[in-house]
Amino acid sequence: MGAATAGDGSDDGPGPEQAVTGRRGWRGRYPVAARALSWTVTGLSLALVFVALLLPTKLELLTTEHFTRIPVELIVGAGLLLLLPTLARKVVAVLAGLFLGALAILNMLDMGFNEFLGRGFNVVLDWILLDDAQSYLEDSVGQTAAAAAVVGVGLLALAVLALTALAVLRIGNVMARHSVVATRATLVAGTVWVACASVGAQVAGLPVASRSTSAAVQDRAERVQKTIEDEREFQKVAAYDTYGDTPGDQLLTGLRGKDMIFTFIESYGRSAIEDPAIAPGVDATLKKATKRLDKAGFAAKSGWLTSATYGGSSWLGHSTFLTGLWIDNQNRYRTVTAGDHLSITRAFKRTGAWRTVGIMPGVQKSWPEGTFYGLDHVYDSRELGYKGPKFSWSTMPDQYALKAFEQLEHGKKHDKPLMSLNILTSSHQPWAPIPKTIPWSKVGNGSVYKGIEKAGKRPEDVFTDSTKVKQEYGKSVQYSVNSLIDYMIKYGNKNTVLVFLGDHQPLARVSGNNASRDVPVSIVAHDPKVLKRIADWNWADGLMPRKDTPVWKMNNFRDRFFTAYGSTPSASPRKAK
Repeated sequence: MGAATAGDGSDDGPGPEQAVTGRRGWRGRYPVAARALSWTVTGLSLALVFVALLLPTKLELLTTEHFTRIPVELIVGAGLLLLLPTLARKVVAVLAGLFLGALAILNMLDMGFNEFLGRGFNVVLDWILLDDAQSYLEDSVGQTAAAAAVVGVGLLALAVLALTALAVLRIGNVMARHSVVATRATLVAGTVWVACASVGAQVAGLPVASRSTSAAVQDRAERVQKTIEDEREFQKVAAYDTYGDTPGDQLLTGLRGKDMIFTFIESYGRSAIEDPAIAPGVDATLKKATKRLDKAGFAAKSGWLTSATYGGSSWLGHSTFLTGLWIDNQNRYRTVTAGDHLSITRAFKRTGAWRTVGIMPGVQKSWPEGTFYGLDHVYDSRELGYKGPKFSWSTMPDQYALKAFEQLEHGKKHDKPLMSLNILTSSHQPWAPIPKTIPWSKVGNGSVYKGIEKAGKRPEDVFTDSTKVKQEYGKSVQYSVNSLIDYMIKYGNKNTVLVFLGDHQPLARVSGNNASRDVPVSIVAHDPKVLKRIADWNWADGLMPRKDTPVWKMNNFRDRFFTAYGSTPSASPRKAK
């Protein structure tokens, strides 16, 4: 009866084969599709790990040839997973996947930093710049798009970490189920790697036997160590100042009675003058401006300075130029601005012979560095009275900022000359839309720029086009230079001296992957005695330096400037606070 009941198949549920099929669900019903999907997922997992191991740190290396190599880390990792027991294998696989995902994220950050700043991502110092990147996006494409981009980047980072962890875990499980085949494949791959390494086999100039991940980990560890060591060493360097104890009456005696205007033009680099795709328009502007200055009784001399930064982080260039210290990272900047190292602007204040002010249209919140730079007053974007539209990142056109400077300070009567630090921002990326020069009498409160901004190009139409972005960058530099020279001719006088320069080169998409870090610098004056003092600098006449004009590191300018204009070094270098 029991046998008969078991064979009845109607009352006691499914038989053994049916039970197995029920547990397997769709896999049992579609075994071929299930196997295909399983091996596809395994293949994608292997591909993800492979790509993560070989991911480069520069966009130009993101080529097919870069991934036609054998990463030794994949072979070593496979061997380790084969040797470990089940629980240990799973734990190690997940941790290795997370570590690999983190490395992939850092490599992607390197790509971005190399593209925009010409250097890799510093894991100690550069996290703060991610906030600046978000602010830049908000100013360029709006808060909604910027927020979406931030969320997208965050989700991407989480996805990379999760997927690499799951991928390594799956590979480990598959290898454990097929240990014989996996062992043979690992041994074959290891043999091929050793053979390729022995003969130096290459593909497109890259070694087939790759150890790029190990090298990247070692490089990052060394960079962290160097960053920590650099902090200690720079504190020692910044603590001593050749002019630290020089009395005010022995500083800048050759410029007494002059209104001094120090101006940085954003992203005004050597490429603007020498790149064939940019230079024709910029060079014509500089030559025409030189003639106009000459007609107005002014003369100029120009040279080259090598900036401490590239593509961005303008404040590093500003502080390097003004303090005479090489400030190429955020830690150095924090160190020097927390002390009392003598900057050029602070030297003018120490004399007691000048009123010192800053015109900072790019500053949109409190800026305590104004005290370090010795500025009696700082006019940021909130104090310049602008009622017009923003031009992408730039809060206001350069011509408006200069007009506000004239109305708030330069055009007023003072009991002593004026020294100003002006930061012009219209040539800041993404170089769209660009303001247009208008009659000075029509600048007003800036509302006139609404139509100009609306008629301009959109950032998304320019920044992603390699040809347009160069063209618009060149136009933005022309606008900034013309605004500044127009101001000098209209509002300058026999006692006005202008020193202007770029803070850094534009990003690699504009300046090129192997561009120098040089920027032009010019001194413009009506009084011939001012330029006579720098005759031995061998700078070129006019606003355009020659190719063979001497190139100085930007931090060398301060002491040369102090010496040329009558400053006396301290009897002994003072230890700064």
